[in-house]
Amino acid sequence: MKNKKIFIACDTTSIKKVKKIIRETQSNKIKVGYKFGLEFFNSKKGRSFISKIKNKIIFADLKLFDIPNTCVSAIKAVKDLKINYLTIHVSTGLKALKEAKKVCGKTKLIGVTTLTSLDNKSLKEIGYNKSLNKLVEHQAKLAARANLDALVCSPHEIKYVKKRFKKEIITPGIRLNSKNNDQKRVTTPKKAFQNGSDWIVIGRSITSGNIKNNFKKLLMNIYK
Repeated sequence: MKNKKIFIACDTTSIKKVKKIIRETQSNKIKVGYKFGLEFFNSKKGRSFISKIKNKIIFADLKLFDIPNTCVSAIKAVKDLKINYLTIHVSTGLKALKEAKKVCGKTKLIGVTTLTSLDNKSLKEIGYNKSLNKLVEHQAKLAARANLDALVCSPHEIKYVKKRFKKEIITPGIRLNSKNNDQKRVTTPKKAFQNGSDWIVIGRSITSGNIKNNFKKLLMNIYK
């Protein structure tokens, strides 16, 4: 389990809560980064707070999904934050992915495959004909063509993704218990790493309740 890395999802609008999350999840056992999604990023003081964070690995989970020009403009608009990772939906298309990659600079561009809240039934409702595994594998191939730096997929599709994509794999849908909440394709931290994940993303299992105790349970799950 050496060199395993985790992103803590800071899904809140409270700067006080984020400060507490960062303070209580420091570790010399495992590399820790912090993921900020649309909830915090769009809060009143969220962007300003992120701009002041120093010496931390920052993941801006903005999930860009628009025409190429708009994706490029959005990336340019957050360049001052000097974030480490930024997400874009692979489904935005090859041209948008390539154009976005050109302007990312030192920020690693992460392709989002199929959200962990979806399953095969959900995909059929949307209008996809491919099975979930086949779709994610196809998306991984597209991400490789666009030379993206990393890819987000559920821990269940890592083996399909690795056939097509050879860089960093980031996996959400991580749970310490049996509660799926609004996600459908989930597993434990240890199992995700065993499947081949480079980074796991975990939020509510750590940030709800006693953060210090939850974080200790996470490390125990990984290293037991």
